[in-house]
Amino acid sequence: RNEMLAAKHIIRKQPYTTLSLFHPSNFLRARNMGTIAKGVEFDTIAREWRCKWSVADDKASLVSAQEAVTTVISDIKAVDGVKNVQRVVCGGCLDFKIITSVSAEKFGAWEEQGFSPEVDFLSKLKSIDGITDVETQTYTLMPL
Repeated sequence: RNEMLAAKHIIRKQPYTTLSLFHPSNFLRARNMGTIAKGVEFDTIAREWRCKWSVADDKASLVSAQEAVTTVISDIKAVDGVKNVQRVVCGGCLDFKIITSVSAEKFGAWEEQGFSPEVDFLSKLKSIDGITDVETQTYTLMPL
């Protein structure tokens, strides 16, 4: 049992390996070129909003997080260049994530607008009892 708990902890805390690639100057260069390194091309850049939710009160924080998404989903889908909006929920590690995928050539304009409605949405998440670890991350996507 202790080995299983330790393994779960390691998996839960593992960062995305793409995080270190995005020093601001490298990211701008990569975004314009569509290539991070030889053979590592991309056509989509995603912005992820994530948090942890609690099982307390019959998962009330998860329900409230979903309600918060409902208030901004039309604004997210209206972003120029949006390809996809996905929600990820993990009942094991209690992750709640919204991933907005935008065409690489349109991503810069959304970034300049502060990833609107990011500030509003994250503020809503932070105000929910039982929600913790509210974070964002940007990474590239490419179908293989």
